[in-house]
Amino acid sequence: MPVNRTFSTAPMMDWSDRHCRMFWRQLTRNTLLYSEMVTTGALLHGQRERFLQYSNEEHPIALQLGGSDPKALAECARFAEQWHYDEVNLNVGCPSDRVQNNMIGACLMAHPQLVADCLKAMRDACSIDVTVKHRIGIDDQDSYAQLCDFVGTVAQSGCTTFIVHARKAILQGLSPKENREIPPLKYELVYQLKRDFPQLEIILNGGITTHEQCAEHLQHLDGVMLGRETYHNPWILAEADQRYFNAAANPVTDRIDALRALLPYIEQQLSQGATLHHITRHTLGLFNGLPGARQFRRHLSEHATRKGACTDVLEQALSRLTVPA
Repeated sequence: MPVNRTFSTAPMMDWSDRHCRMFWRQLTRNTLLYSEMVTTGALLHGQRERFLQYSNEEHPIALQLGGSDPKALAECARFAEQWHYDEVNLNVGCPSDRVQNNMIGACLMAHPQLVADCLKAMRDACSIDVTVKHRIGIDDQDSYAQLCDFVGTVAQSGCTTFIVHARKAILQGLSPKENREIPPLKYELVYQLKRDFPQLEIILNGGITTHEQCAEHLQHLDGVMLGRETYHNPWILAEADQRYFNAAANPVTDRIDALRALLPYIEQQLSQGATLHHITRHTLGLFNGLPGARQFRRHLSEHATRKGACTDVLEQALSRLTVPA
């Protein structure tokens, strides 16, 4: 079944883990959810099951890989298919020094043929969708002509889905956080890509915070990807199914009900050794702007980290809310 990328969540290190995705899945049934970036080394030499494990309810779900060796990426793409991910994505956008030193992320934009080789190897190794996520440029390699050269070269691999963060990456001198905020957003360049490569599926990422903005971008592009807004304001996901996937209604209309729907999963994970905080930390933004939200966050932050903390802590936090949510 084809993956619908009209609306998706971004891969976010330390945030979009399996607990976070399971929480989001209470708010939207159809949004494509991306994993955190997982390096090929972690899968080939680390605890593979820990990095690949997820709950069936998380579908549709995409695995994002970090790497630059075609053979290693091909092997990891096979893992993605074996674990029944709906898509496997190559990270060509992360600007951190740590990944640059391992030839991972945005630095690969300087090597379009290598990226094409990597994606071809991944496509040859599996039958699920293989996609790429990249920036509009890096450092002084930021002209539209260079962006077109990158996309044109990479498309020769057979990859047809390009997720474009509409900022360039500055690889020396800016932190990853600054690289998400300082380089200006240039949506028009991404719109132009779609006009120049109409046969490709072009998905926009970067700076999108409202459904109204999504609607504007979707007049020009095939899909939108939201990152930090979905984490800090997860309730935005509750409208996604109805807005983008022709659902008759939103899956939930009440924030408390959405959180209580997560309780069986929390209890299951606690029984398997998880810590309550590892799950509930992803829910802290659910009640933003509502009376009692600060008390809700404070109670979870103070008590969910304690040894033996269970779902009672979550119920106590919910009792801090002063109006129906």
